Amino acid sequence: MNKIPRRIVTGIKNGKSIIVEDQQVKNAVEHLPGLIISDIWNTQNTPASLDFETTIPNTGFPQTPKNGTYFRYVVIPPDKDLSVEFKKGEPHPMMHQTSTLDYIIILSGELHLIMEEGETILKPGDIVIQRGTTHAWSNRSDEPCIQLAVLIDAEI
Repeated sequence: MNKIPRRIVTGIKNGKSIIVEDQQVKNAVEHLPGLIISDIWNTQNTPASLDFETTIPNTGFPQTPKNGTYFRYVVIPPDKDLSVEFKKGEPHPMMHQTSTLDYIIILSGELHLIMEEGETILKPGDIVIQRGTTHAWSNRSDEPCIQLAVLIDAEI
């Protein structure tokens, strides 16, 4: 599977549906070795405007616009490749919280979802509904994990 996805954007021209863009995503950043985040699309408000795209900064931790959304493609390398050490009894060093409702789908690989209390392993096809909770991702396998996420601004 490609680490940088292809993005196809549709639109309307002269009253007919068309393909406006068909190319590899430009907004992809390798934040740490092997950790690739691509913010594929966003909306700035709800209901969403279909007429334009606002370029957004590609950050490690998302900054979803008020009343907006992010559509994010993430390649998470094995922890050992990131030099992340997770010591039992201590919070995971990548623990964070976002003020969003997230719909996450694991496309390939496997990943541990770590909460403040408890964790679970995710495999291809698994779906996570993340509701503004403190969490971390840990890839304890030897292969990258690819996840697709839609982040929606939420009241926390």
